[in-house]
Amino acid sequence: MKLTPQLEKIYSHEQQTALEAQRRAQEIAFAPMVFQVSRLMLKFGILEHIAENRQGLTQKEIAGFAGISEYAAQVLLEASLSIGTVLVKDDRYFISKAGWFLLNDRMVRANLDFNHDVNYLGLFHLEEALKEGKPSGLKVFGEWPTIYEGLSSLPEQVQKSWFGFDHFYSDESFDAALKIIFKEGHNVKRLLDVGGNTGRWAMQCVGYDPKVEVTIMDLPQQLEMMRKATDGLPGADRIHGYGANLLDESVAFPTPAFDVIWMSQFLDCFSENEVTSICRRAAESMDEHSRLYIMETFWDRQQFETAAYCLTLTSIYFTALANGNSKMYHSDDMARCVEAAGLEVEAIHDGLGMGHSIMICRKA
Repeated sequence: MKLTPQLEKIYSHEQQTALEAQRRAQEIAFAPMVFQVSRLMLKFGILEHIAENRQGLTQKEIAGFAGISEYAAQVLLEASLSIGTVLVKDDRYFISKAGWFLLNDRMVRANLDFNHDVNYLGLFHLEEALKEGKPSGLKVFGEWPTIYEGLSSLPEQVQKSWFGFDHFYSDESFDAALKIIFKEGHNVKRLLDVGGNTGRWAMQCVGYDPKVEVTIMDLPQQLEMMRKATDGLPGADRIHGYGANLLDESVAFPTPAFDVIWMSQFLDCFSENEVTSICRRAAESMDEHSRLYIMETFWDRQQFETAAYCLTLTSIYFTALANGNSKMYHSDDMARCVEAAGLEVEAIHDGLGMGHSIMICRKA
């Protein structure tokens, strides 16, 4: 398995003493409590209030501010001491470095909301999902084969956290991706956005290049959400829809050949066999001038281990709730699927936004 030097250092050699490893094992055992205590320290405004009072706050002051009993404040604060998000001195509580990141890091908040609203209940069914290869946890929301068919029908807060998570990671990479696709010398007139969702990327494209026409290929219900989201916006008249269920192997890609076929945070929604099938059909629609751009957060190409940690654990969402058979891919696995589809990797650009890479492919 190929890894960046930073990941190889951590994943190939033991990093912990015996006492540290024992502590880590207990953190795993109590992980649900750690998660919920920390979430409520944020929801009740306690961490923010402590951070704003640099002289520290007493348990009684915190209880009064949060509108909870002293008992409730005590169990939250004592647990947070052990978790490491607060410190105590002379019976006054202060925020720690970990607490500061929990409070201020936008990625942490997006991940926390996603895990609480979207994943938490469904993860109880992870064992079933692993054994059956189906998103068994999705039944906590409804009876759909995958989360994508049910996305428009999920509860409002669940939708908000799902899209918040999805958009946080993709939006941060858009500027760099636009410069790669529309760089000088590239004559991009027609772009196919596969799995275009609510049209955020398509709107970026038509805003960046006044001549490009974008077609979004997605499920019909997703196209309806896209039309509502883009209605009346500048350039929306150059965004078109092509309804398709890409799990149906008989569904072909539209022709004539597009200059660019764009798949952003899309192929991680499919198994390796499905990825190969989708890329094969993309290849069949391409000519020698077409390029397929695959933008993904490949966990093995991350500069920092914390990013790889987030990505490999995000794979569990796909297992338990999304579809039961996909994941955040290692780049070698994606390249193997691409090559089996009759394409070859022309180049890979790393370090876009929040750890994205773009794999550029052409017909072999």
